[in-house]
Amino acid sequence: MNSSSVAANAVINHRLQRRDVRTLLLSALGGALEFYDFVVFVFFAIPLGHLFFPPATAPWLAQLQVFGIFAAGYLARPLGGIVMAHYGDTLGRKKMFMLSVFLMALPTLAIGLLPVYAQIGMLAPILLLLLRVVQGIAVGGEVPGAWVFVAEHVPAKRVGFACASLTSGLTIGILIGSLVAAAINRGMTPEAILQYGWRLPFLFGGVFGFVAVWLRRWLSETPVFEAMHARKELAGGLPLMQVFKHHLPAVLRSMLVTWMLTAAIVVMILMTPTLVQSVFHLAPQRAFLGNNLASFSLAIGCLCYGWLADRIGAAKALLFGAIALLACSYALYLDLQHGATHFEALYTLAGFAVGVVGVVPTIMVTAFPPAVRFSGLSFSYNIAYALFGGLTPPLIGLLVTGFGPLAPAHYVAITAVIGMAVAWALMAGDREATAKS
Repeated sequence: MNSSSVAANAVINHRLQRRDVRTLLLSALGGALEFYDFVVFVFFAIPLGHLFFPPATAPWLAQLQVFGIFAAGYLARPLGGIVMAHYGDTLGRKKMFMLSVFLMALPTLAIGLLPVYAQIGMLAPILLLLLRVVQGIAVGGEVPGAWVFVAEHVPAKRVGFACASLTSGLTIGILIGSLVAAAINRGMTPEAILQYGWRLPFLFGGVFGFVAVWLRRWLSETPVFEAMHARKELAGGLPLMQVFKHHLPAVLRSMLVTWMLTAAIVVMILMTPTLVQSVFHLAPQRAFLGNNLASFSLAIGCLCYGWLADRIGAAKALLFGAIALLACSYALYLDLQHGATHFEALYTLAGFAVGVVGVVPTIMVTAFPPAVRFSGLSFSYNIAYALFGGLTPPLIGLLVTGFGPLAPAHYVAITAVIGMAVAWALMAGDREATAKS
């Protein structure tokens, strides 16, 4: 059977085949290991602030500086995303899928071996920043490439679940990071963490990042790309230029839903464990327990929203999810403001609501034609993440200082409203297309 026939059968067949399930599992597992490497940094923002900046630095300033270095990883994402997407559209999805995880494992391992400020002075934060930039370059190609890879391996009627399962795998990486942070905070004294404990999650991540490289050797190129290659339909020249000429509305929609995704993940999942300690004075053990519950709930939520997108359409699923995200964000932070009586339960519920991010890749994957899909999605996603995700950590730190403890919920609510607006626009476009047909 030739490549064109394989692609055609994938569209006609609505059921996931055994090879599709294997592709989803291996992609999700590799993505989990790589995303763990990228996000574990933020779970150790407090000890990193102590160790990589002068001892006289005020705690709030040291934390803000660490968040700034964390944000640098997001600012570097467009470089990796644009370059890897170009070659992904012209040479193949799988090659870039392998390269991205390799580029992530190296700097993660190196961070775990870095000397601190007391040993090499200002060179320590500079090296930390450089390694974080390399991590950003790697993940810039990984996330959009992974969504395109799994979407092009499954039947058209299962793209929502496929993209959501990959997103769920990425969030499992966050859960692993949260579990590791919780275990270290529970099992080690603060002194031991500062002495050597903070290194352990980075060493662990670097080693298992190379395991992810090995796992991806067993994956095959996507049927869609093979069919385009066989029919000589690959984009010529620069695929990104075709995106600029013909698909700017899709770029705008993709950037707006990415803004909502960044707010949901960065604020509600990555920053909240640190914020509940520094702003609401919860114990680290309780903060990370809540984050473990929220991260697990997020992984389940992604799958549920992906299933819903295949049943009722991605636009409607996005609308319902954005409303839930807004409501649950306020519920969590209002409870924190009034003593955190129901912190664990509300954080778990908020984590499930954040699962709406599982719908976002489906909207982006289906917005661009296959020949320029990787480039269009990667540019939109990475530029938006660099702009919004990169600025969010230091911005939230400043907003909390200036506008009070509910500032994170206000920010997430604004992006949820934007998500609702995109959903309404997509639904209106679907109605108009149906009326014309």
